[in-house]
Amino acid sequence: MALTKMPLHVAIIMDGNGRWAKRKFFPRTAGHKAGIKSVRQTIEFAVEKKIPYLTLFAFGRENWQRPKEEVDTLMDLFTKVLVDELPMLKDNNVKLVVVGDKSRLSNAVLSNIEIAEVATKANTGLMLNIAIDYSGQWEIVEAAKEIAKSVLANKMQIDQLDENRFVDFLQPTIQQPVDLLIRTSGEQRVSNFMIWQLAYAELYFCKKLWPDFRKNDFQAALDDYQLRKRRFGKTEDQL
Repeated sequence: MALTKMPLHVAIIMDGNGRWAKRKFFPRTAGHKAGIKSVRQTIEFAVEKKIPYLTLFAFGRENWQRPKEEVDTLMDLFTKVLVDELPMLKDNNVKLVVVGDKSRLSNAVLSNIEIAEVATKANTGLMLNIAIDYSGQWEIVEAAKEIAKSVLANKMQIDQLDENRFVDFLQPTIQQPVDLLIRTSGEQRVSNFMIWQLAYAELYFCKKLWPDFRKNDFQAALDDYQLRKRRFGKTEDQL
């Protein structure tokens, strides 16, 4: 299908690693490791299609409740991926930014995040956001705190706050509205992900588990996006 409409911002909930491993009688951690190939292919495909923004939901705030062994493995894996995939990001002119509350991340994770962000800071291609210890509700609460500080410091009047001004207080690199949300594994919910940015997003639910997600599956989501009529409150005749 000819791609006449391309989303500016694609967000992906990478779901199904644990179920993929369970079906193969592997430990859950094996599913997370297998999902790395899908991450790589997804980034490469976004670069090929010249999608400006890609946000991947890697670890939600609620995920800290998982077994410690799994959380530790996820953090170790994330640290390793930052190192191993850095050459790929550089070769593809990708700028990487990690969004979320970093206060609970280990020094090793924080160090590798800084190395990857600094190494790709000058890149001008795909803006790649990786959401770690992130939730949409957390982001909105943090924005509200910053707004309160601005009002108390007389930097703005409360009457000046509207939807457009509120966006300025969200996480800087994900302020761009999401055009297309993809969620793998067949689950049909947004799981506290980018609540504000998803206000008018087109939702695409893929039945494949994340470790099996490939470029052709991403292409299928873009093909489906071509069929959507994005009215933003207008009637079809007004489009």
